[in-house]
Amino acid sequence: MKRQKKSVSEFFDSYAHGFDAIYGTENTLLNNLINSWFRKSMKIRYLKTIEYCEPIEGKTVADIGCGPGHYSISLARLGAKRVTGFDFAKSMLEIAEDNARKCNVEEKCKWVLGDFLEMQNDKVYNYSIVMGVMEYIKDPEKLIRKVDSITTDKAFFSFPCATGLLAWQRKMRYRQRCELYMYTKNQIMDLFFSISEKRIDIERISRDYFVTLHVKRGLN
Repeated sequence: MKRQKKSVSEFFDSYAHGFDAIYGTENTLLNNLINSWFRKSMKIRYLKTIEYCEPIEGKTVADIGCGPGHYSISLARLGAKRVTGFDFAKSMLEIAEDNARKCNVEEKCKWVLGDFLEMQNDKVYNYSIVMGVMEYIKDPEKLIRKVDSITTDKAFFSFPCATGLLAWQRKMRYRQRCELYMYTKNQIMDLFFSISEKRIDIERISRDYFVTLHVKRGLN
């Protein structure tokens, strides 16, 4: 009997502790080997996001699909005024809350459970982060529009590359897990240009594209 695919929320709720372990940023031999060999894109997009959020002192951040909170917590530790992590996996947010407490930044961090696309959100943020999310989104235009509407400075996205050996390997690995959407550079360009004429930068990083959306909107 063919195994039924899980919804994305079910998959990540069950996968939370394993995901936190493979996404570890502690300077250990195991994490260094994993990051160098198997998680190169994850490491690069993390480092680029932290770098491109400068200056972070006193800024606010929305972390959509925050998982165990690595981006949010790092930016809070670096001086962000407030970070808000959104995720639909309760177990991920429980880990994020625990991680923030261990790093003594729990007062700067807010964790919101639910589907970001369905939330009524009247707040705006200097920076928005959408890392490791677009591959699970059936309607990417809707998500990009919403992220654009809540961001005043820059928004950062990762898109999985649709070509190459790593793309094929990932498709095989996920075919019985949950739906997976992958992109070419031209598809990403067309997607953003259909939404607005704002400047975007697209960088190829290993198996992903790292996209910076320059919003430049005044913060009320």
